[in-house]
Amino acid sequence: MELYLDTSDVAAVSALARVFPLAGVTTNPSIVAASKKPLDVLLPELHEALGGKGRLFAQVMATTAEGMVEDAHTLRAIIPDLVVKVPVTAEGLAAIKMLKAEGIPTLGTAVYGAAQGMLSALAGAEYVAPYVNRVDAQGGDGIQTVVELQQLLTLHAPHAKVLAASFKTPRQALDCLLAGCGAITLPLDVARQFIASPAVDAAVAKFEQDWLSAFGRTSI
Repeated sequence: MELYLDTSDVAAVSALARVFPLAGVTTNPSIVAASKKPLDVLLPELHEALGGKGRLFAQVMATTAEGMVEDAHTLRAIIPDLVVKVPVTAEGLAAIKMLKAEGIPTLGTAVYGAAQGMLSALAGAEYVAPYVNRVDAQGGDGIQTVVELQQLLTLHAPHAKVLAASFKTPRQALDCLLAGCGAITLPLDVARQFIASPAVDAAVAKFEQDWLSAFGRTSI
């Protein structure tokens, strides 16, 4: 299983990379815009925050297939092994096919349906990113969409991985992993919730209190 952070916060990536077994960092145009850093500055900083390891993902901005391919080349000139995120539109599908022919790895993004995601995998995408919480917000069932997409890829495009995205709670992420997803990307607040637990803190404090009462110190 691959665990990613969905962020442009370089300091947070550096801090959490010390704790989490991160596979890399994903970004999108909104996340990059929030950083107010151009990609040729931000992406190397994120790479360094990961200790020079892991995969980075960045998205094209063009709306035509040819333009998306040009954007992909620009992004890969910054980080040579970067995975190019391509929205799964008609033009995006054409771009994914073109980039596959060049050996450039892609992620089909902005996926709101299982069939849409499957098409991006069949076109050659290495990863497919369903938007779990955004599907829920539109009245759909984000987890069920992921379940169906995972089944479709297992049956018809086993080379591709579901990289589930758009989470509001750790439970959503766990449900995706239980559905068999090969990868998830977490926003910082959800990632921090995985390692923040009042019950655990209380248990550790009780251990320390009992040890101190018995031995007069908290060290072994």
